[in-house]
Amino acid sequence: MSATWDLPDFDDHESVHLFRDPESGLSAIIAIHSTHLGPAAGGVRFWHYQDSTLAITDALRLSRGMSFKNAMAGLPMGGGKAVILADKASTKTPEMLRAFGRSIESLGGRYVTAEDVGMTDDDMVVIGSETEHVSGLPVETGEAGGDPGPSTAMGVFLGVKAAIKRALGKDSVADVHVAIQGIGSVGGGLARLLAGEGARLTLADVNEERARAFAADLGGEAVSPDAILAVEADIVSPCALGAVLTERSIAELRCAAVAGGANNQLETREDGRRLFDRGILYAPDYVINAGGIINVGLEYLGQGDRAEVETRIAKIPERLEQVWQESAETGDPASEVADRIARRLIGRR
Repeated sequence: MSATWDLPDFDDHESVHLFRDPESGLSAIIAIHSTHLGPAAGGVRFWHYQDSTLAITDALRLSRGMSFKNAMAGLPMGGGKAVILADKASTKTPEMLRAFGRSIESLGGRYVTAEDVGMTDDDMVVIGSETEHVSGLPVETGEAGGDPGPSTAMGVFLGVKAAIKRALGKDSVADVHVAIQGIGSVGGGLARLLAGEGARLTLADVNEERARAFAADLGGEAVSPDAILAVEADIVSPCALGAVLTERSIAELRCAAVAGGANNQLETREDGRRLFDRGILYAPDYVINAGGIINVGLEYLGQGDRAEVETRIAKIPERLEQVWQESAETGDPASEVADRIARRLIGRR
């Protein structure tokens, strides 16, 4: 295996930490991309990877995205991400989570975790028994914190509305056709918000029964996961895992805009240009999906309540408009414009 810094997704990361606890079965990676603005904040993903290189690559890509996301969201936090390597049975135990908490504690506050794919707020409580550098903990009504999924979904919803206005010239989502890939916490929340304002929905999920149930409940249609990106729709919204916008899938898109909650939607940097050249508006993922980190970031920092979280989430469309306007003026893809702005904010060129 190549050295970590030789991997394509290594972006001058400050550090990459590998942790192993044989007694609990923990194998974990914590990647710290930048602490320029503050402690590196980003959730922990519990996932089964085919090999360790894929796990490290995921941590590198996600941590870089968190640096950019936190900077664009105006949070005094850097970017980091962790992955816990699950076995094929997705065995997760309290002992494993506590060992992960001790791993975080060993970094002395340079990394702050929260929940991501495969993790819950109850898991954060277990991790928090070993370290104070954790957020996304259960909170009382009206406080910042707790499950970041609904906050992410709200931000994506507002971003989708901004994309509809920019790409379609419409001020309402009524009768706008949105194809959503992934009906988890974020995609499912987005689907309900869109249906509540009259959007037409086509849904897909790896759990096809869940997609059909959501579609029946919301008056939409369900298709297979393999078909969703090629559905003829006004907006395509990737809300599952990343790297779904590829040379092949972009060629098959039949939509005016792509706006979704998944992290790292572009497989390569060139895919942002491919979207732009096809005239498809793109909402950079780390700009549109910042609602969750705003929620748990303010919880960790102790800066504001739920009302403050919602005020900051409401600024997501404004940031998207800034990116889209500069893209229109310069002829650079929105993905490259957003990267340029974010890199300036974290002191990089």
